Amino acid sequence: MLDELAAVIARHGSDMWSDTAVPRQRLVTLDEPPAPLDLLYEPMLCFVVQGSKSSVAGERSWTAGSGQVFLNSLVLPVTATFEEVPYRSAVMRLDGARLAELLLELEPDGTDQPALPGPGPAGPVTAPMTDEITDAVTRWVRLLDTPRDIRALAGRFEMEILYRLLGTELGPTLRHYTLADSSAARIRTAARWICARFAEPLAVEEIAATAHMSTASLHRNFKAATGMSPLRFQKHLRLQEARRLLLAGDTTAALVAEKVGYVSATQFNREYRRTYGLPPGQDTARLRDRLAAAGSRPV
Repeated sequence: MLDELAAVIARHGSDMWSDTAVPRQRLVTLDEPPAPLDLLYEPMLCFVVQGSKSSVAGERSWTAGSGQVFLNSLVLPVTATFEEVPYRSAVMRLDGARLAELLLELEPDGTDQPALPGPGPAGPVTAPMTDEITDAVTRWVRLLDTPRDIRALAGRFEMEILYRLLGTELGPTLRHYTLADSSAARIRTAARWICARFAEPLAVEEIAATAHMSTASLHRNFKAATGMSPLRFQKHLRLQEARRLLLAGDTTAALVAEKVGYVSATQFNREYRRTYGLPPGQDTARLRDRLAAAGSRPV
């Protein structure tokens, strides 16, 4: 079943990352391993069909390989390394409203809902793909073979996939995703708020107030979910964006440092080198050489 799904993904995956005509669907296809990539994960389900990918976020790390589904429930800057290629995966962006609709249909008064464990980290989780999940994902991706069916069937297949996942160990995390007043929801709010303002001076007290948490609770739960403190999370976002700007355009490290929120170019250079191993100019040259050798483009 995985081989069939990998073949469908390979047939329709036109680039490293391909958004498709199916709502909330993205295909990932890689035949050669790129250099480690800085990525900003959105809330998503990633069904790894072939190969494997490891991700690092602060002090947290995990690997998802063939036959596994990976759940990420918040915005999260990571460094991703494709450990095994060829790599094929299908990604579903999480839609909280659709998930809540499904839960209301299954448990209209809450009486059938199992007791939820403590919310725990709001970050990523991996689990094996069952045959039923693989079959549903295959039908979801194969809609690309019959575009006329997408409007009628895409939502139904998406609901079926979510339904199947609720019966796995990912179920509690998916249920918590729909709770507006949970600790996990507050951490998601804080993470999105930081993402929208990463170039601005931020104080932990300000972030905590936005998330309706004490500073101690914010720090503890945020680090459990993301592997880093809120301010380190902000710094990681700044450096990711700086690296992207340097790679994408004809600019200087000093201008980029100012654009992403650094007051001191010296501090920017020091933190950039500490994170990526080289000063900005040398790191950008290295990345361009690697991309040219791979025949790829910046992502």
